Amino acid sequence: MLVQKLLSVAEVTGQGVLYLLIGLSVISIGIIIERVIWFRRRRVATHDLGRRIVMLLRQNDREQAKKILAESRSVEARVLLEALDSYDDGPDSFVESMQASLKEHRGDAEAGLLYLGTLGSNAPFVGLFGTVLGIVTAFRELASASQSGMANVMGGIAEALVATAVGILVAIPAVVAYNILQKKAGEVEDNVSALGNHVLALMKSPAQRQFDAKGAK
Repeated sequence: MLVQKLLSVAEVTGQGVLYLLIGLSVISIGIIIERVIWFRRRRVATHDLGRRIVMLLRQNDREQAKKILAESRSVEARVLLEALDSYDDGPDSFVESMQASLKEHRGDAEAGLLYLGTLGSNAPFVGLFGTVLGIVTAFRELASASQSGMANVMGGIAEALVATAVGILVAIPAVVAYNILQKKAGEVEDNVSALGNHVLALMKSPAQRQFDAKGAK
């Protein structure tokens, strides 16, 4: 009795797996497009931005430096802008503030990566699951089919194998996008570190210390 019910479920679920994979694929494509647009809109020339900020800080024009950073949509600019609030507290405080701000904004750069990584790893198994269910259904029909119905049974097996192919097809772009976007997120962290090092080098220079001390007076 239980086996018969499971076989009936397998017949329905086999088709459902294909629809599930198609739905997951549509979501992943949406995430990929959104992430590509997100990173493109937040591209920044780190070296040029760092030079401009250092030049302004060297002139003790911190307000203008903050204005430039506030106008940028990049994560790097946001992190540095928030870290500049600790500029007067010394290099150690500046570094800690920058690291805290980076942790807060890391989720923005890594959004969607968990979904893509999970889909890329598991979509082939979901497809294989659909294939197994389809083959179970085909063999069930084989047990009750006449010789003239063999063509239909073999056609059912072929259709069941499509689920595995679809699972692999869904996984490949998800894995590729995951690796590319993960690299992009890593580049954001590297850029933040580079900008922070520009400012830290200025803060630690003896001439700038004297200049900041005079400005404070």
